[in-house]
Parts: sequence; structure tokens; C-alpha cells
Amino acid sequence: MRYRTFGRTGWQVSEIGYGMWGMGGWTGSDDEESLRALDRAIALGCNFFDTAWVYGDGKSERLLGETRRRHRDATMIVATKIPPKNWKWPAKAEYPASETYPADHIREYTEKSLENLGVDAIDLQQFHVWNDAWAGDKDWQRAIEALKREKLVRAFGISVNRREATNVLRALDTELIDSVQVVYNVFDQAPEDELFPYCEQHNIAIIARVPFDEGSLTGTLTPDSKWPEGDFRNNYFTRDTLPPTLERVDRLKPLVPDGMDLPELALRFILDQPAVSTTIPGMRKPRHVERNLAASDGVGLPPRLHDALKRHRWDRPVNPSP
Repeated sequence: MRYRTFGRTGWQVSEIGYGMWGMGGWTGSDDEESLRALDRAIALGCNFFDTAWVYGDGKSERLLGETRRRHRDATMIVATKIPPKNWKWPAKAEYPASETYPADHIREYTEKSLENLGVDAIDLQQFHVWNDAWAGDKDWQRAIEALKREKLVRAFGISVNRREATNVLRALDTELIDSVQVVYNVFDQAPEDELFPYCEQHNIAIIARVPFDEGSLTGTLTPDSKWPEGDFRNNYFTRDTLPPTLERVDRLKPLVPDGMDLPELALRFILDQPAVSTTIPGMRKPRHVERNLAASDGVGLPPRLHDALKRHRWDRPVNPSP
């Protein structure tokens, strides 16, 4: 496993971290298997774990807390997220900050996460949604300053709306935000335009989420792919969005080199980007952990292949999903 500096915090984080959404809320999850997968990730050198209160109403956090208790000597950097008080995704400018992140709500959910995780301090607390219309609000600013001052939170970040990579720059100007979590993958390359250069200039960490485009870049989806009722993927891959997605995946497949599969190609594309501090594939099975973490070997893609992947950028409309 290779490590990168996490912005101004100075933390050395595994360049492939652990996304924990799936084990908290997706169908088909098995808690015991999830715990084995977390154990395997720690054994292979993963030290960055990203969860959220909303992932199963604290379930994912509790699984991580249980894992920490079994690995007390391991370095584990824990990141979680505060849901918006109005429970609306994505964040919109017409929602006032007083209805999304008032100070008492920020503290309440930080305290809930502290209990779920079984820690005295959260390494990285994050707003789970964001709109830059709230950037000037003093309430959230004072709240996170107080949490840091009281040593309940070591650093603070923002998870930005899908396909709205620049809808955070005003908040970053406050100098209160230490990291940005953004969708970045072979299809979603827009963060390279403005967000990444800003963060590099200001030493702000970047967490690249959704490296596999919610599963399409694993190459396993078909025109008949469906999930049980309530599974997020039914809303992401609809009868209108699934066919063009599969067409784009089919165009990518001929680029996969011998000895490599599509998920590995997708991860290596992200790791080629020096602005990225860590990427967080969702993993629920030990074999997925082993496959994904193996991409952290310091071997970049051949420049011609990377350039070919750049041509697969897909600027899709904003999607109303987390």
C-alpha cells in the first residue's frame, strides 16, 4: 500500500481508502462478511475509512467502531458525515443554512457519531451535502470551530453534490475546510477543471468518491440489471440512464490491457491524478478488498492509455442523488 499526504493535516493516508456506504444501506450486505472485509483491508495497509451517520442510521459507523476495538494498535483514520437537518438530497440554494446545518444539529450528530464509533475524537467530520449559498453563514462556522477547539473533531470537510464540483469554492475560501469529497472517475472528470487546481494551491485534501460510477465501471452490469426495492441503484440506473451508460462502458472495454480488468483500470486512472489524496471504493467482501487494494503499487498507466481514457469524459446532467 502506498500513502499520500492528506492536505494541510499532514496525515499519511492510504491512497486507496475504504468506502462504507454499501455495508450500511445497500441490499445484499452481510455484517459478518463486512467485518471480515474491514479486517482484511487493515491487514493490507488501508488506514482511511469513510462512513456517515446516514449509512444505515449509524449502522456503518457501529461496524467501524467494532472493527477499531479489534484493532486497537492499527492506525485508522476515521471520516464520517453529518446529514442535513432537512434530510434533502441534493443541497439546493433555496434551502437556508438554518434548515440544513444549524449549530445544534452539527453538534448533535457529531456526538451521535462519536458514540457509534467509540472514539473520543473524529479525525474527519464532514457535511454530507453542501451548497455554496451557505458559505457566509456564521452559525456553521462557529460550530465547527468549537468542535475543533474542544478536540472532538480534528479536521473538517465537505462532500459536494454529484456533478457540482465547483459548488464549494466559496466555503473553501473561509479556510475552515480541510478536505473536499467529490465524485471523480473515468466518466466524471470535471473536478480537474477548477476544483483540483484550487485544492492543490491551498493544500486542501481531495477524497475521490464513486470510483466505479456506482458499479458501471466494474463491467458487471447488464441491460437487465435490477436491485430490490429501496436500493439506491434503482434510482441511479434507470431505463433512461442504464442503456447509454452500458454503451459507454462497452467503448471502454477494448482499452483494458492484458492482465488488467476494468475496475483496476478505473482505479489506476484516479491514482494517476496527483491532486487526489485517497479514493474510496465501496467494498463489502474480502476478495473485493484484495482486488482493489492491489492497484496501489505505484505503477501508473502508460501515458497513451491515460490520454485515451481522458477522451471518455462524460459531462452528464446533475443527478438528484447523494
